[in-house]
Amino acid sequence: MSKKIAVGFDGSESAVGALDFAVSMAKASGSELVVAHVLEWSPYTFLTPIELEERHKRRKEELERAEKAILTPALDKLAKSGVKVTTALKYGHIAETLIQIAEEHGVDQIVIGRNGHSQLSSRLFGSVAGSLAQAASVPVTIVP
Repeated sequence: MSKKIAVGFDGSESAVGALDFAVSMAKASGSELVVAHVLEWSPYTFLTPIELEERHKRRKEELERAEKAILTPALDKLAKSGVKVTTALKYGHIAETLIQIAEEHGVDQIVIGRNGHSQLSSRLFGSVAGSLAQAASVPVTIVP
């Protein structure tokens, strides 16, 4: 049975460090990687149904931009690593969605950088890394 490692990746310096760490782990253990990016989504309850519909239409465009700007460069970097890599790209609460991705892909471990692009919001609402460490059903490695 092949092991899998999910890496939360947002393109930040911390995420690049987490990806590098996960690649080293994957090479050493013969594991596969799932490089996951989550676009934060909040359904703003104060929006009208028409505004929500317009916002949902933009989701496809936002997902395409994230694929090109964040995941494709990561895959290009990993192309010569010798590690089997898949990607996951979803909308949602970042920690909850990473846990969902881990469950869907049957991963054995999650690797994430300590700080991502959402540093200000993490100070206000709690960090993604801290939430994952508390809620994930698999080990979480937080890379400084």
